[in-house]
Formats: sequence, structure tokens, C-alpha cells
Amino acid sequence: MSTYAMIGTLVFLLSMWSSVRSATLVNFESPMDRYHSYTELQAFLGQLAKDYPNLARVYDVGTSVEGRKLTVIQISDRVREREIGEPKFKLVGNMHGNEAVGRELLLHLAKYLLENYGRDSRVTNLVDSTDIHLMPSMNPDGFEIAQEGDCTGLTGRANKNNVDLNRNFPDQFWPTGNVQKETLAVMNWITNAMPNFVLSANLHGGSLVANYPYDDHQYKDISAGVYSASPDDATFKALAKSYSYSHPTMHYGRQCNGDNFLDGITNGANWYTVAGGMQDFNYLKSNTFEITLEVSCCKYPNKNQLPNFWKENKEALLNYMEQTHIGVKGIVKTASGSPVANASVKVSGINHVVRTSDQGEYWRLLTPGNYQITFTAPGYVPVVKDVVVSKGPAQVLNVTLGSNVNKGIMTMK
Repeated sequence: MSTYAMIGTLVFLLSMWSSVRSATLVNFESPMDRYHSYTELQAFLGQLAKDYPNLARVYDVGTSVEGRKLTVIQISDRVREREIGEPKFKLVGNMHGNEAVGRELLLHLAKYLLENYGRDSRVTNLVDSTDIHLMPSMNPDGFEIAQEGDCTGLTGRANKNNVDLNRNFPDQFWPTGNVQKETLAVMNWITNAMPNFVLSANLHGGSLVANYPYDDHQYKDISAGVYSASPDDATFKALAKSYSYSHPTMHYGRQCNGDNFLDGITNGANWYTVAGGMQDFNYLKSNTFEITLEVSCCKYPNKNQLPNFWKENKEALLNYMEQTHIGVKGIVKTASGSPVANASVKVSGINHVVRTSDQGEYWRLLTPGNYQITFTAPGYVPVVKDVVVSKGPAQVLNVTLGSNVNKGIMTMK
């Protein structure tokens, strides 16, 4: 074969290889053009971790009833290191298996963050400053039997044992039945994470609204219309609005049939009662503030609508992620510089305690205003500090606790 013929053959083979490679990667390159099965989701996340080993790590928190993994992709600039002072953020999708848009949004969000790191300053800053964890599907068994195009049905909503996972978490008022494998895995993930997640959202479908705690109330015979405020009601309203007003239409509040939500937000119990909901569990049993995002009027819309859902939610997702950095944050240490773990951080007038991590870190989400915060730990003199929280990055407030040899309260301005 002549040299020119060999070159021609080589060019042809390279072009054929390129075409085959492009064909095999089409699902990875364009994740919002279709829904991904469980196997495809696992492959997609694995490929991201392989392509971005310094930024992405894939891990599992447990398995479903049928043995499918509850997989999370973690994204951070030092993804295999514990960065002291860096807050943790999470998003959970597909808790109801037939509410599928959130599943695809989280796959695309992971890809978007990784591809734009080092190219887009906003994305780079988020990844550098935040430990991000995305679980695209909490109910992979339900998704496998759900039906594309089913906007209002129930097929796939529950897990394999026909249990609604968003009615299965321990509740502050009412019993919720046997805890399922998926629920227990996520409960352990929430409570055992060190440090705890600071901010979270779970993505649902069937309406278009940002729903905030509490989802439940103590009045057993009343199913709806009872506003059940958490101690951090003002902060939760602000968090919900940060999403609804970053979304092009959610804040109008009347986008789906029957909807009438002022500012596109609602207190959960004031809409309808949910006993055993995940967002309340996050707030009551860990340091995590979580809201529930209903992102599509149709629960499982046809795949050709997916690109538009990304356009509608991209800015809102990024803006919500940035809310991880509001309020007050710092490290609580002893006079000798050792971190104080499990110290109580209590804001005057707000009956909710945030606790420090094993490294003394704390993050306290708050809206702008003047606050008095008390820091306490067994064996140490409580410290009270006044702080002014402004709009924007969290106020840094480090604290030193002295031993209680001479009991008293230290007040510092």
C-alpha cells in the first residue's frame, strides 16, 4: 500500500472511530434530552467522577428494597479532603419515583458544575467554597416502573413496599410506621454527616412552589389550612423566596391548575398536612435547613420538555446553593485553641439550637438583622455575643470558651 493510501485509510478509520465515540457518548453529552434508567444513571455519574477525579466523587448511602444503590455525587475543589470551615450542601431528587424532573435536573447540574469549573467565576466560587452533594434518585425502584407522560398518577410514587417515603420519616407529632430501607439510609446520611449539611432541598413534581417547614401540625383531624411555623419561619420564607424569585414563573404562584401561592411559596401544613416528611426531619434532627421544591406541574412530563426545565431552574438552583453562605459562621475553640465539639449555638428569640462539628465549626443561617447568640458547652462558661447580619456572605464570628472554674457568663460585643 502506498503512503498516500495508508494516510487515507488512517483518516477514514479515525473519522469512523470519532463517529462511533460520539454516538456512544450522546447520552452523556446531552443528559437533558431523555430520562436515564438506573443503569444509565450509575454509568453517567461514574463517568463524571472518572473525567473529573479532582472535583467529583461518587458514593452510596445505602440501597433500595430491591437492592439498587442510593448514589450521591460529591463535588468540591478538594473533593477527597475535609476542608475546615467549608459548609455542606445537598439536593435530593426523585423521592417519589414518578416525579422525575428533579432526577434529570440533578444529573445536569452535576455535569454543569464540573464542566464550568475554572471557566465560569460563579461556578468556580461555588465549587471552591461549598461541599456539594447531589442524590439524583432516592427511590430508584419506583422510577423503574413509573410511566413517562403520566402527570397525575401514582404508579412508581411509593417504594417497592408501597410506602410513600415522604411520609416515612420520624415525625414530631404522629407515628409514621416501619422505617423503610431508603428512609433509614437517608436518615443516617443526614444525622451522621460530619459536619452536618447546612442547607438542602428535595425536588418533587406535580406543582410549582417552594414549600417550607413545618409540614405537619398537632391537630390530628385537620388536614389542611393550618399554618405550622418553625422557630426559623422568617429564614425559611427567605430561603423559599430565593428559589421562587430566581425562577422565571414560580413566584407568580398560579402556574398549575388550582395553585394559588403568594410569592410562589407555602408553609407545608398550610397547603396540606404531611406527617413523616423529610424536610421536617432534617430541621429537627440535624443542623440542616431543608425545603421542598415542586418543579413541574406534570409529575413525569415527556422527555422533549426536559431542556426547558433546565432553563427554568438553572438560575434558581445556583442561587439557592449560594444561600448556604448567609447568616453567621465560625469556629468555637478553647483558650488553648482546641475545637469544642457539640457546643450549642442558640439565637435569642429563636427556639432552635445548632451544634458545632467535631472541629468546632458552626453555620447559622439567618436573615439580615441584629442578633444575640449564646454559645454553651458542658464544662465551659457560656459566651454571649451580639452580631449584625447583613445581606450577602455570612458574618464570621469565632468564639473562645473558657473553663468554668469561675462560673459566670461572658458577654462580648
